[in-house]
Amino acid sequence: MSGVEVFLTDFLKLTFLSMVPFVLAGQGTMLGGRTGVFNVAQEGIMLTGASVGFLVGYLSGSVFFGALCAMLVGGVFGLILAYFTTTLKMDQFVVGLALFFMGLGLSSLLPKLALGVTLTPPLIPTLPDISIPLLSKIPFIGPILFNQNILVYISVILSVVLWYILFRTNLGLRLRSVGENPKTADSLGISVTQYRYLTSIIGGMLIGLAGAYLPMVYTGTFTDLMVKGRGWIAIALTFFGGWSPLPILFGSLFFAGVEVLSFRMQVGGGIFPYQFLIMLPYIATIIVMIFTFGKAKVPGFLGQNYDRERRSL
Repeated sequence: MSGVEVFLTDFLKLTFLSMVPFVLAGQGTMLGGRTGVFNVAQEGIMLTGASVGFLVGYLSGSVFFGALCAMLVGGVFGLILAYFTTTLKMDQFVVGLALFFMGLGLSSLLPKLALGVTLTPPLIPTLPDISIPLLSKIPFIGPILFNQNILVYISVILSVVLWYILFRTNLGLRLRSVGENPKTADSLGISVTQYRYLTSIIGGMLIGLAGAYLPMVYTGTFTDLMVKGRGWIAIALTFFGGWSPLPILFGSLFFAGVEVLSFRMQVGGGIFPYQFLIMLPYIATIIVMIFTFGKAKVPGFLGQNYDRERRSL
């Protein structure tokens, strides 16, 4: 292969590798939002998921068990969010910020309690690439799409499955109706509370897994603040994707591509200071939000708490 083909192959392979945290966190945010629960604690949940996933993976020797525990912790965050907003009717934004700060503190505290302060950070094995027979041998496309770790495949399949459930099944229709007009859904016998709890918990589990992906693929260890704003970008991603699974998948590729580009430019050097290159993903996020925020189609009852005793919404 020529130098250009090698560069493109490596760049696109890394882009698909880097899209996973955005896909999982974006789909988790989208799920809760589709029933009206707007989660803004992604950054804290991802940090806690990264911390717990690393610690359990290191102490148990099983990366799979670490990922499972990260999902469970994320689900607990989702349960807390659902309880305070759906049952106690507290402001969703305030509760989300409180959970963000709780996750931020826990992520730093847990490794110190479990491992103490070490000069050399302990490592866990990172997820290996899984080559799909025959397909991975396809020129150019094969190494990019069919020689990735298992969570890359899962994130793509998950996005397709969520799209099908939301827009092609009665379950998806009921779920979307809760986020669009919960009073009407309630009058038809659809449990608004049940659907909000369900999507908040599952959404939290996906966000927790998104955090665990970072030490399990990128670094092999946990460092403070290693999520680096990806949770906040996930919120912008859901607006960019119109709260729909497949556009969120494609949007994740865009944000991941910008992230990989900034890393490559830092390594390669050049005329731009590295501080500017670090800013690239966030600059891209701001530009995307400027052009898409007003046009984004959001669930009609997003961020609002439903009270069946109220006479009007």
